[in-house]
Amino acid sequence: MAAIYQVVYRRASSLFCRLHSTYVRKMRYLNELKEDDSLCRQAQTSGTFYLFHNLSPFLQKVGKKYLVPQLSAAEMKRILEKFKETEQWIEKSVLIGCSDEHVPHFALDLGALEKSAIESELKGSFTDLRKALFVADGKDSPLLASAQSLLRWHDSHQYCSKTGQPTQKNVAGSKRVCHGSGITYYPQMSPVVITLVSDGSRCLLARQPSFPQGMYTALSGFCDVGENVEETVRREVAEEVGLEVESLWYSASQHWPFPSSCLMIACHALVRAQQAEV
Repeated sequence: MAAIYQVVYRRASSLFCRLHSTYVRKMRYLNELKEDDSLCRQAQTSGTFYLFHNLSPFLQKVGKKYLVPQLSAAEMKRILEKFKETEQWIEKSVLIGCSDEHVPHFALDLGALEKSAIESELKGSFTDLRKALFVADGKDSPLLASAQSLLRWHDSHQYCSKTGQPTQKNVAGSKRVCHGSGITYYPQMSPVVITLVSDGSRCLLARQPSFPQGMYTALSGFCDVGENVEETVRREVAEEVGLEVESLWYSASQHWPFPSSCLMIACHALVRAQQAEV
């Protein structure tokens, strides 16, 4: 009887934790918004909006800090009315996340409107994303990067590659559909390895002719079709510096929006000391 009680208790505890996990509830809510157009359209009326202009995020400088403002739905409506645009503009937004309290976050590109007029109205500036990632708060950087990547993907996938007909995005922007062919397109990332090569006591860095003086980088390159991460690391090191990797291990990964949406996979690679002359 005691054993049965323990099993039931463990299962009940596990269920309780899942139901009350902030992360789980948040992920399930976001998934609901992606799958239910009506629910997502309703969420747009209570969500916050990150603004872009031709893929450049909007920032406000307060003192020495750069802030990424989140505009309410009411503020968005006011701005669109001021520029004589309808609320249908909101349909062009894409879902990029939500708070722990389930306040959804959207990104909207106002590239068709006059840039200087918007900046003057909101007292800020649209800033190149590379600069924005350096000056904005660290918690905003991932949202800005994923937002720009998603907006860029929609801009470049407006037509079906099979039929040439226009594709239509769902309200959340998590996919596009060609109703002529029935094909559903989903945003994708390109896998890239970035590798710190070492012989055990020294690290190898490289530079391109276009780099400013004093700038160096670890080796990086896109994964070829059919390659796994290990094969890509070995090939890139052999191609770029003529060394053969003896062993390697994974370190971490990060989304990177340049030149388009990439998944940067960081690795360490070890080469033999006696072969480490480039």
